[in-house]
Amino acid sequence: MYQYDQYDQKAVDERVEQYREQTKRFLAGELEDEEFRHLRLRNGLYIQTHAPMLRVAIPYGTLASKQLRMLAYIAREYDKDYGHISTRQNIQYNWPELERVPDILADLATVQMHAIQTSGNCIRNTTTDHLAGVAQDEIEDPRPYCEIVRQWSTFHPEFNWLPRKFKIAFSGAENDRAAVQFHDIGVYLIKNDKGEVGFKILVGGGLGRMPIVGVVIKEFIEKKHLLSYMEAILRIYNLEGRRDNIHRARIKVLVKAQGIDVFREKVEKEWERIKSSVLQIDQKEFDRVSAFFTEPDYEKNAAEDTSLAEKLEADKAFSRWYKQNTYAHKIEGYRAVYISLKAPGVAPGDITSTQMDAVADLSDQYSFGELRTTHDQNMVLTDVKQSDLYALWQALQEHLLATANIGTLNDMICCPGLDFCSLANASSISIAKQINDKFDDLDYLHDLGPVKVKMSGCMNACGHHHVGHIGILGVDKKGVEFYQFTLGGSAETDSRLGDRLGPAIAKEKVADTIEKILEVYLSNRHNEDETFLQTCLRIGVEPFKERVYA
Repeated sequence: MYQYDQYDQKAVDERVEQYREQTKRFLAGELEDEEFRHLRLRNGLYIQTHAPMLRVAIPYGTLASKQLRMLAYIAREYDKDYGHISTRQNIQYNWPELERVPDILADLATVQMHAIQTSGNCIRNTTTDHLAGVAQDEIEDPRPYCEIVRQWSTFHPEFNWLPRKFKIAFSGAENDRAAVQFHDIGVYLIKNDKGEVGFKILVGGGLGRMPIVGVVIKEFIEKKHLLSYMEAILRIYNLEGRRDNIHRARIKVLVKAQGIDVFREKVEKEWERIKSSVLQIDQKEFDRVSAFFTEPDYEKNAAEDTSLAEKLEADKAFSRWYKQNTYAHKIEGYRAVYISLKAPGVAPGDITSTQMDAVADLSDQYSFGELRTTHDQNMVLTDVKQSDLYALWQALQEHLLATANIGTLNDMICCPGLDFCSLANASSISIAKQINDKFDDLDYLHDLGPVKVKMSGCMNACGHHHVGHIGILGVDKKGVEFYQFTLGGSAETDSRLGDRLGPAIAKEKVADTIEKILEVYLSNRHNEDETFLQTCLRIGVEPFKERVYA
């Protein structure tokens, strides 16, 4: 993973001291609320329902064990002993005291972490596939390019005050695990007809009040032009994006209003002007950054160990966890291991300080001291020897981190909702518990196959409900919480927005409604191999609507 140089460290340290002074001035009454608001947002601090919320950046979801131990310390020392993994692979703390936030930032800086640009109208944390570097379907590891974009975008003076927030995602694999098509800029590593690896660039994707699938603006571009093309896109957006209406300020609105052909023409004109500038990336720079992402020292004969097969045969629970929570690795004899943050009774994505410390220790013991956070609000140890899987599973069980539910109905994406967020219209966490309580039979969940439930407490769509196989949106009806359903959405390679089921459902009937939806699926699927999403797309929403509203 990338390591700070002296300039990185100095920049982060100086930002901490700047913000410390700004906080002192605000608390002394020398800065007005609105003046301080923009300063705190640039340092990741929101004011929520009960307390400030601090969002800490985890660039492209990659963490070292020592960094996770620091996050655990912060949870214990400054918060209520836990953190929350977000869909942008960051971690959020819901209870820090405003006056202590500079101390948190100082502690983060000691392990090369920060909260810079995790909020505000700027370029946010760049995300990518949580299996980057190890997936069998990968064309090339996208993390070096994410790091190049991180260095270019952090403190970029021209894009510090965009019309609205701006999100970028990369995928280097055939299968999209990073929701690339729902970002302001989405980037796929691809090969052209000559076998050369470059980028396909999408623009104008996003969820929220106006969900839109991104459109291709550049079918193929050489690697050396990555930053100049992004710069051209952002310049047109910065100049022409709306600033009069916060709900119409994202780049997706501009692209839709102008049409992709007109928008592309403007970008191409700007790009021609700047593509040969200092923004052009030479091979030396690619090599410099790529050197931070070399393969660990894999054991050459790891695949020869036969103990895994014996353990899988002897222990049904372990076999179930192996099938559901581990993933094929490009190196024979290794697996990627998902750490489920969706245990029954736990708010999806939450992790305690004790669990963080445990995962850090397990990362050191079994996965070369590195781990990932995921778009689906879980964690991954990417490089585990198959002979170590049984011992790892046992250790994860002790800390309630081995629930065999990855990809199932109970592996929900869930925003904090009304419990914490001042923007929310309805609860999310209590609905997740209702669903967990209703569907607590893992054998049944596994028989259903992949069913991705995504839930948001308001139209801002932090829970990505538009692209859930089953999407759930909380709405307020005269002070009473109701929930709208959509079916058939996907954030993967086959990206599409879900279709609305019908009128909103009462809060106490959400889990029962899901049960009815699943009954329709089970009675209509061709065979056990046809997934929920495939059945939805084949039969349409009407059979589900008839059953739910009968």
